[in-house]
Amino acid sequence: MKNKVLEISNPEGIYDPCPHGYAHVATVSAKDLLVFIAGQGGSRMDGVLSTDFRTQVKIVFENINIALASKGMGFKNIAKLTTLVVDYDEEKHQVLIEESNLIWPDLEFPVNTLIPVQRLALSGMLIEIDATAVAF
Repeated sequence: MKNKVLEISNPEGIYDPCPHGYAHVATVSAKDLLVFIAGQGGSRMDGVLSTDFRTQVKIVFENINIALASKGMGFKNIAKLTTLVVDYDEEKHQVLIEESNLIWPDLEFPVNTLIPVQRLALSGMLIEIDATAVAF
């Protein structure tokens, strides 16, 4: 994505990450507003965590979208994600790819670091994602 404020790129010489739902590099103009969104879990305001990984992923992205909207932004403003997944495996990897493709159908994914973890803050949390976004 070419934009004067946020540029997402995948340099030649590094494998194509798009099939896995992320990009390698996000460049942000230093003069613009950055928004940092704390790690979001897979529960809504009621605090209930589904036992289904895909459901938690969808809710995490809903929560991120709510946080972005509160600042007049959307998913296109995200430069960087950090994704923490409990008991990470290929099935969960595929769910993340599928859900990312729904959010970024143009395949202009933000940079993402995925970290498999043993446990998250709350019992039953299967995923947590934080985001860094830029206003433009």
